[in-house]
Amino acid sequence: MQLGAFSISLTVKDIEASAAFYEKLGFSKHGGDITQNWLILKNGEAVVGLFQGMFEKNALTFNPGWNQDAQALDSYTDVRVLQRQLKAQGTQFVSEADEETTGPASFIVLDPDGNPIIVDQHI
Repeated sequence: MQLGAFSISLTVKDIEASAAFYEKLGFSKHGGDITQNWLILKNGEAVVGLFQGMFEKNALTFNPGWNQDAQALDSYTDVRVLQRQLKAQGTQFVSEADEETTGPASFIVLDPDGNPIIVDQHI
């Protein structure tokens, strides 16, 4: 199962303080908009998303169709196909992608400890 690019999505209390902290660790802005309370930071292949007021918990995020530089892949497994594969294995979903659509979509599952796993396809 190919899930695409990986990042950690962190729920932060003060996005400016968090951005400054991660910049000290060598991360630089890769995307997002701090005025909208979200930033994507990168250090080498490591990607960290900072989100203020958007999520309740930190989450693992996968982006089908993207590499670690958020560039489109020539070949990938669509989020709806991944969802069907997980459903066939008995996985329970917090939210689901509409399987009647194409293009951008997402779903969320929880690991056994309640940690959210977001599979978010942007293409």
